[in-house]
Amino acid sequence: MGSALRKESANGSTQQKKTGLGDLPESCVATVLMNLDPNDICSLAKLNKAFRGASSADFVWESKLPTNYHQIVEKIFNEDDDTDNLPVYSCKKEIYASLSRVNFMDDGKKMVWLDKSTGGICMAISVKGLSINGIDDRRYWSHIATQESRFSSVAYLQQIWWFEINGEVEFPFPEGTYSVFFKLQLGRPYKKFGRQLCNTEQIHGWDVKPVRFQLLTSEGQRSVSQCFLDGPGQWLHYHAGDFVVKKSEGFTQVKFSMMQIDCTHTKGGICVDSVMIYPSTFKERLKRF
Repeated sequence: MGSALRKESANGSTQQKKTGLGDLPESCVATVLMNLDPNDICSLAKLNKAFRGASSADFVWESKLPTNYHQIVEKIFNEDDDTDNLPVYSCKKEIYASLSRVNFMDDGKKMVWLDKSTGGICMAISVKGLSINGIDDRRYWSHIATQESRFSSVAYLQQIWWFEINGEVEFPFPEGTYSVFFKLQLGRPYKKFGRQLCNTEQIHGWDVKPVRFQLLTSEGQRSVSQCFLDGPGQWLHYHAGDFVVKKSEGFTQVKFSMMQIDCTHTKGGICVDSVMIYPSTFKERLKRF
């Protein structure tokens, strides 16, 4: 990529001088980079000095950050309300890199990160961050260590009459539409000869009555749905509902639940991994029903 410019030499002859990408002003390059994805920006930074400099410009990375990124940083890194604990960044690129990594909150019970493709927030809440009926009674529930979970362990239900899980988050979600999923598996995971397997012998009760999912936000948005659980031995994402954030300022409170409280029969043989909150563009890829 280059063009030829004619330049007259001392002896009167003309010479051609080629120009290329390296001759573009950094400000022009930065304006172009604003319209690209973060991965493309990082790739183009390797081209030459102009692109490397432009790829670090604050206004380039601020355009990739949510408008309320200050609130998000404070919420993630300042749970103790101590401003001295907040990280110090030298540029907006560092803020973007920090938010794009998985960050733990609430004593490791939640994970939060910025999705690079949508600019929306992703969140995972472990079973230890949920309110589960009978979770402390070993007759019903047990915690199983597994590499299949982001949180390294899941909750396994042997048998119970009243099944109910409730959760709640309050977070400065950026503008956008978000979906809530319960990540579940019918069957008990175990390892044998280095292979991850699943015991499905204790699964029962989930084909008698459907499970009911509910979602409610502080803005009054509500969603109710139900379905039968199936797919033994597979980790599946069950869609609990969607919510819309119209303004990035302030916090959005989201309450969600999953229940099967028909006490005419017992149910059991299920693993609960976590609740996921993703930008709704993920929905078709994850939705179970």
